[in-house]
Amino acid sequence: MPSYEQLSELLDPVSTVLLTVECQQGVVGPDSALPELAREARSSGALRNVARLVAAAHETGVQVVHAIAERRPDGRGASRNARLFRAAERLPVLQLSGTHAVRVAPPIEVAEEDFVVRRLHGLSPIHGTDVDALLRNLGCRTLIVTGVSANVAIPNAVFDAVNLGYTAVVPADAVAGVPADYTPAMIKHTLALVATVSTTDEVLGCLKRPRGRG
Repeated sequence: MPSYEQLSELLDPVSTVLLTVECQQGVVGPDSALPELAREARSSGALRNVARLVAAAHETGVQVVHAIAERRPDGRGASRNARLFRAAERLPVLQLSGTHAVRVAPPIEVAEEDFVVRRLHGLSPIHGTDVDALLRNLGCRTLIVTGVSANVAIPNAVFDAVNLGYTAVVPADAVAGVPADYTPAMIKHTLALVATVSTTDEVLGCLKRPRGRG
């Protein structure tokens, strides 16, 4: 874990963006297409911690970007080159554009100034989407990565962020995957090699820390 001063230096609100990954009704909501993942996101406190971080970002002027995965009803443009994509087509809840399933799930609140970036293909919330261009135009240097799943989309986001030159910060208790013991192992043995791993409380303390002017 970084020291408080090191983390605080990384989390300058002016150059920090908070990314929530697939925190949508059809993934982490009560009628999720992936009930095991939804239960883990809620029972572990990860979804609640994402909501706490989003609320703090709104209070402190940190930009929030919500990354949503969806598909057209006709499936056009969707990826089919992996078993995961083909399995998703058979799920009882489809992440269809414009439906309840692709709305950001409570208790996370979406503010008017937030960006909601939707993708129709692939595994990453960054690669092939508008996220990188938005981050650069916002002057982002540090990206806080939160959400689901620790199995696929979260590692994709972290590696893409690092490859693009951003510093990634991962609050370990604000991400979830399945099974429950996979997430801490993946963070310890993979993400910790490329990202700054912290906790939600540590990030909140840094974001809310009074900062001198000039």
